[in-house]
Amino acid sequence: MPYPLDAAAVRAWCGLALEALGRERERIDAINVYPVADGDTGTNLYLTLESATRAVEAAFDGHASTGTAPRLADAIGAMAHGALIGARGNSGTIVAQLLRGMTEVLTAGDEPDRDARDDGPAEALRRALRRAAASTYEAVAHPVEGTVLTVATAAADAAERATGDAATVARAAHDGARTALKATPGQLAVLGRAGVVDAGGCGLVALLGALADALSGDVSAPVTVRADDPLPEAGGPEATGADGCAAPDGGGPAFEVIYLLEADDSAVARLRTRLDGLGDSLVVVGGDGLWNVHVHVDDAGAAVEAGIEAGRPYRIRITHFAGTPRTKEPEMAARAVVAVVPGPGLAGLCAEAGATTVSVRPGEPPASGELVQAIRQAHAREVMLLPNDTELRHTAAAAAEQARTEGVRVALIPTRSAVQGIAALAVHEPGRSFDEDVVAMTAAAGATRYAELAVAERQSWTMAGVCQAGDVLGLIDGDVAVIGADLTATATTVLDRMLSAGGEMVTLVLGADVPDTLGERLERHVRERHLAVDTVVYEGGQYAVPLLIGVE
Repeated sequence: MPYPLDAAAVRAWCGLALEALGRERERIDAINVYPVADGDTGTNLYLTLESATRAVEAAFDGHASTGTAPRLADAIGAMAHGALIGARGNSGTIVAQLLRGMTEVLTAGDEPDRDARDDGPAEALRRALRRAAASTYEAVAHPVEGTVLTVATAAADAAERATGDAATVARAAHDGARTALKATPGQLAVLGRAGVVDAGGCGLVALLGALADALSGDVSAPVTVRADDPLPEAGGPEATGADGCAAPDGGGPAFEVIYLLEADDSAVARLRTRLDGLGDSLVVVGGDGLWNVHVHVDDAGAAVEAGIEAGRPYRIRITHFAGTPRTKEPEMAARAVVAVVPGPGLAGLCAEAGATTVSVRPGEPPASGELVQAIRQAHAREVMLLPNDTELRHTAAAAAEQARTEGVRVALIPTRSAVQGIAALAVHEPGRSFDEDVVAMTAAAGATRYAELAVAERQSWTMAGVCQAGDVLGLIDGDVAVIGADLTATATTVLDRMLSAGGEMVTLVLGADVPDTLGERLERHVRERHLAVDTVVYEGGQYAVPLLIGVE
């Protein structure tokens, strides 16, 4: 019996999609051959839908607490938002935009003052799928056919031809997507040579199958990931990115950069132009002030800086491709570093040193699954994991243990601050033995005292006395040691206390909102008061902590 297109159907869709992608994840990963053969499209789609599912469940829980039931607009809006903030990779980002396109129709319709329900559920779903397909083309800088974009368009075409209820329309869209998926090896030369279908399109077929199941109660057939039909002769269309983005054959940029961005539409338009000149595989999705940005570049720092100029980037993830040719299977590096960092400047700094980074905001710590995925993306047999935060030690330990079960040798370096992570990364040497590298990095981190300046949010007791809201707190090795009224004065006091026990090198990491002169003034203070101590200053870009200090 068909089910209505309502909030409960969206909830069921999320659950079924997550199950389907969980079953298909490894098979989809295995056919991810382009633009970077890093074998993570299935995993990225699963994590994207996992975030969407959590958001929908949170919406239901919120309404339950008030004794109300969510509407269709509440559920589909939560699904789209959850996918946006949790989108991974090209395919996950495009699927997030597809869901956003559906939401535009199912909540407000395509025309002003017109509700999607005015046409009935079946017609609303037809228009939603058409808007979803169109929106994916708008999000991709250089869309090409034979990718997930083609599969989405075929689904919309099939839905428009279908007659009957919403369940019938959904099943027609799924069937149309399956047919289009089988044709992708003949549209992309790289897929034809590998004898596989498009990985992103394969994930979309699973997603649409789950929608049809949620509305009809029937069970979809498994997704076919190998090409069933005879393949065309080699040398067909120009090779393109398997997730809808044009990409050059052969080598490609060294980094994948992904971040969420708070910015207005005009700033994002300028950002698209700048990032398009920096690299390829550019996808920017979102709206209403929140965007998900994905690009492949050689200069990760420049991509992050472009985001800073456009607005406030966060949840920055930078993955180093290690120069892997795009048309080959990924080569496992001997050893890699995965670092958690609190700001965009530090993310760029660590990425340029060869690390895969996970950037976080205060109050939004990464889950262990996010760290496991970063370890996978490092594509190395041995990984040094730098949590750079005392509060992340258990999460990082769980991620390391999970990665070990997958055959990766992981060492958890006990870094409690980003400045300790910088010190450990500076002595990292892949050429020596694993154990020697662990000892050297751990020793460098342990030899670095760390401090940070923060602003008190409320009156409270500390080890240095009672602080008031707005006071500047100087924390040394995690404990409040200084309470002051001025940022610079408090910082100099902290530096003097730390250097009273000796030191050779001071590292200063400046936050996003500190005065431009702070670094110069502190560097001059160290030079005048503490002879033979060198100082290095970095623009960290962290938002909640004005200053990080390291003393080696």
